[in-house]
Amino acid sequence: MEIQGRVIAETPERSGTSARGEWKAKDFVIETHESYPHKMVFSVMGEDRLSRFNIQIGQEVLVYFDIDAREYNGRWFNSIRAYDVRQVDPAQYAAQGQQPMPGAFPPPPGMDTPVAPAAQPTPPQGGATAPFPPAQDNSGSADDLPF
Repeated sequence: MEIQGRVIAETPERSGTSARGEWKAKDFVIETHESYPHKMVFSVMGEDRLSRFNIQIGQEVLVYFDIDAREYNGRWFNSIRAYDVRQVDPAQYAAQGQQPMPGAFPPPPGMDTPVAPAAQPTPPQGGATAPFPPAQDNSGSADDLPF
């Protein structure tokens, strides 16, 4: 999976010793550029990756990550680990017109962001009948229900 955004925070580096030897990890928070921005925290494991990615607050980055879950004392926790982080040129991002990321949630109707009008259905070709009959007008009925 991948996500693009600006690095807005980082946590202090953690380190320790495991059965495999010494380890280092650090968490970073990015914010997307959608109409309704999302924040995501991800971890970078390993001293070599931390130095290679060289992530700084304020950078525009493209993060490639894996999501995993684990159970601890009857509760489940997500883990988002980055396996590659690439810096994005801010000029390139501005040239894209700050388009929302694919898969982003559209803003609800009536909000500040304009919503494109719905496409009109095309009539069936070759005289075929529609799979559903047209809705009936029940305006003459005694109740207010639309059906």
